Amino acid sequence: MRRLLLFRHSKAERSEPGQDDLSRALVERGRKDAGRIGAYMASHALKPDRVLVSPAARTQETWKYAAAAFKPAPGASTVEKLYDATPHTLFAVIKDAPPNAHTLLVVAHNPGLHELALMLIASGDIDARERLHEKLPTSGLVIIDFAFDDWGKLHPQSGRLERFVSPKSLDAAAGV
Repeated sequence: MRRLLLFRHSKAERSEPGQDDLSRALVERGRKDAGRIGAYMASHALKPDRVLVSPAARTQETWKYAAAAFKPAPGASTVEKLYDATPHTLFAVIKDAPPNAHTLLVVAHNPGLHELALMLIASGDIDARERLHEKLPTSGLVIIDFAFDDWGKLHPQSGRLERFVSPKSLDAAAGV
């Protein structure tokens, strides 16, 4: 079995005219939300074997704050192709994941990440699938399980949505 964790970067500062998009940093809420999702992952045994992160400041920071929940934190690789990637580029990066990465975490951007999740999921919790179909919010975490044991066998509609978590769904579960 393989498990894919798709993690959209947390809330970042708005793009300003003339500002390099790659340098946009997280706002305070984004740092807090990234930490909450990291804590959720750590407390639910969702520790990745391999972490692939877009080179954008907001994705790097998202992983930094989420990774703090793990002792020790899994090592991460920056993958240039993940920045502003299409679903097909993301798909290709995942297919090339090493064999020892049973649980793979990708920290990247919409719309590619959202479109990839919808492309991969064939089954799973209906309510979670409907929520995911609507949108993948900042700090959204999509957990997809696959019956095969080789990333090279990845194909559309081959996954089962195991869980879809966001800061909003964590608040709802806590009665906030």
